[in-house]
Amino acid sequence: SCQVRPKVAYVCEWEKRPKSNHCPSIPLVCAWSCRNLIAFSTDLKNEEDDKGHMIHIIDTDHPWDVYSINSGHTEVISCLEWDQSGSRLLSADGDGQIKCWGMTEHLVNSWECTQSSSLDGDPIIALSWLHNGVKLALHVEKSGSTNFGEKFSRVKFSPSLTLFGGKPMEGWLAVTVSGLVTVSLLKPNGTLLTASESLCRLRGRVALADIAFTSGGNIVVAATDGSSSSPVQFYKVCVSVVNEKCRIDTELLPSLFMRCTTDPVRRDKYPAVTHLKFLTRENSEQVLLCASSQMGSIVECWSLRKEGLPVNNIFQHRSPVVGEKQPMILKWRILSATNDLERVSAVALPKLPISISNTDLKVASDTKFFPGLGLALAFHDGSIQILHRLSLHTMGVFYGSSDPAIKRQRAGGPTLHFKALQFSWTSLALVGVDNQGKLHMIRVSPSMGQMLDMNTLLRHLLFLLEYCMVTGYDWWDVLLHAQPSMVHNLLEKLHEEYMRQNQALQQVLSTRIVAVKASLCKLSSATAARACDFHAKLLLIAISSTLKSLLRPHVLNTPDKSPGDRLSEICTKNTDTDIDKVMINLKTEEFVLDGPPLQSLQQLIQWVGDFVLYLLANLPNQGSIVRPGFGFLRDGASLGTLREMLVMIRIWGLLKPGCLPIYTATSDNQDSMFLLFRLLTKLWLCSRDESHLQDPDETLIDECCLLPSQLLVPSMDWLPINDGVITKIQTKHPLRLQFGKPYTLPGVNPNAQVEVFRSPASQRMDHLRCLHLGISPTEDSKACTRCGCVTMLRSPNKTNAMRQWEQRWIKNCLCGGLWRRIPSTLT
Repeated sequence: SCQVRPKVAYVCEWEKRPKSNHCPSIPLVCAWSCRNLIAFSTDLKNEEDDKGHMIHIIDTDHPWDVYSINSGHTEVISCLEWDQSGSRLLSADGDGQIKCWGMTEHLVNSWECTQSSSLDGDPIIALSWLHNGVKLALHVEKSGSTNFGEKFSRVKFSPSLTLFGGKPMEGWLAVTVSGLVTVSLLKPNGTLLTASESLCRLRGRVALADIAFTSGGNIVVAATDGSSSSPVQFYKVCVSVVNEKCRIDTELLPSLFMRCTTDPVRRDKYPAVTHLKFLTRENSEQVLLCASSQMGSIVECWSLRKEGLPVNNIFQHRSPVVGEKQPMILKWRILSATNDLERVSAVALPKLPISISNTDLKVASDTKFFPGLGLALAFHDGSIQILHRLSLHTMGVFYGSSDPAIKRQRAGGPTLHFKALQFSWTSLALVGVDNQGKLHMIRVSPSMGQMLDMNTLLRHLLFLLEYCMVTGYDWWDVLLHAQPSMVHNLLEKLHEEYMRQNQALQQVLSTRIVAVKASLCKLSSATAARACDFHAKLLLIAISSTLKSLLRPHVLNTPDKSPGDRLSEICTKNTDTDIDKVMINLKTEEFVLDGPPLQSLQQLIQWVGDFVLYLLANLPNQGSIVRPGFGFLRDGASLGTLREMLVMIRIWGLLKPGCLPIYTATSDNQDSMFLLFRLLTKLWLCSRDESHLQDPDETLIDECCLLPSQLLVPSMDWLPINDGVITKIQTKHPLRLQFGKPYTLPGVNPNAQVEVFRSPASQRMDHLRCLHLGISPTEDSKACTRCGCVTMLRSPNKTNAMRQWEQRWIKNCLCGGLWRRIPSTLT
């Protein structure tokens, strides 16, 4: 639903070429990571310094913010592969050069080459990271189960290569056009261990290849010389390290001939194999083949099966020996084939780990859950078809922006079509690069065009959100299908499912579910204020765990409970509204810290104090969920955490008064913390029991009404500005974007959602350090790609305590999103 016209050098490059009726051949490649980063390349060099071909990287929520890498590849880039964490990228070219790219300072728009290997002059045609042994199965038939462990189970899968203790060894594997397989291993000390070996004794040209992995730790390579009359060969590759040297062993596996070459009608109709892919990287027993001519294509799906070996007739009448089994043999059998199709230009396979079996058809018909069951074929007429990946029956068709009949009538120019195509990690979106250099984002309906009732659609989206929570994958592509009217129901059902999990799993997913809820709330103006609450809750959880981690037991032979646990236990049992009486029950010696750490944490302590004051002062006005802070009124756990923080801060204030939060009071003898703790405790008592929630009494509301006359209530900088595209594409109308130009709806302020909570000319905040940066900050900053949280790129702090806090967010934002650098003029 989103088209991007690149504004980079290669658009101008086309204009310098001789004009003709034929579009230049552009071998494009693109790759989509599990963190929703997209990398794509072109065949055109950067002529300014002539250093090499370009790699372009974007995050899907800010597609106009493209980061172009001058890769140094001297030949066309043929392969791009993300690693399993979505933070490193491999690129390979037609000269045998392989480069590994990593983020600089963990920024998605700053990359550098960290490792490289080379097979000079031998083009790379297939590339993959070695498998790390982690495989998750998604059980659609158990989507109604209340246990996440039944819906998503860990599959026994061996890494391609292990270090001492079973830790997977990192590295990559590539196949060249001359029939070589090369492996590069990343040793723990950072050096590369490289080896190459021929796929078979008799080397020959390999036009197409693909790589898959077996559960036993082996690697399977499929290869063809490009002719449909030649066999498709399969090889088993075993990688090992012997005496500090990499060793590669290869073995020939059963091969196959395409069905279309044995059909007398189609024998010479499709002479070339144009696409060869395993259905999934973790399944080496099913392969997809596409044979083409200038006029059309045909697609076949094959499966490797065990079959009984037929015995000669002279042995048929021999009396069988007890326990003797019929000899078995592995043989490729065709599962399905399409009819004659338009000429295929690109193929995309789903990444959702649904078990591939014949029961998939029944499960899909019973549950109406179709994501992950379809593969996408792009054709030269500009259309895209989604076919069932087993039966190859058509599940959906995309014709592009104009009618296909009109496209066929066009004359005097090449038809717009996709040269590269990739599915997202939940199979709910497609990204494609066309032959004019445009980047297209296409929404793929979870129902595949079927009529679904709202409850079924909600259940499918909920299932995929849970999958993203468990795996840690980004859920941006799931949000594409969450309409504003669905947000409330999704939030309720997600919370219900989360509360049904065991305590240990709830603790692991505690921050992820808050981040998911926050991103859902931003999709609807009715729930935008709740997004503020969830963001504040993430910050509160982080500050609480950081401050508690500073506590140390006074003596070594302490009970099992830490000082932080004892603080929580005592504050939960003691319902006294007097903060000093609660403090008496604690061992204050466990809270003794040196002065400098406490002073450096003052801005975090100040945020806690301001937050409590803001909540209490706005209690009388928060009868509606459209105001920020409403979510905390019934959240007994968060109010209890705030109460614990006030007790801890009170003790630290006795040791170092300079660390206390600063309040502007109308009376000199006003004990602000004593007053806030008393009111907070009363509010906490109303909601600490989730099964018996009570409304605040009139006395508490009256006292909160008087707060603004006793203390100056701060204006909390609630919600980071989220300038991503996800909040703008909820309608069915496509957006047209341009690289380098942030998009805003015509006549609509991009900050309209947050104007209620912050004026446009107000102070900018460092949301993680809780510091004011001024109206026009001069410091370089970084922003979260998911929630828009802004923080300074360089740390102004020298103390260990504050650096410990900053190290928590060096790789990811507090919501788990990635960082991108923003210039000081845009902060």
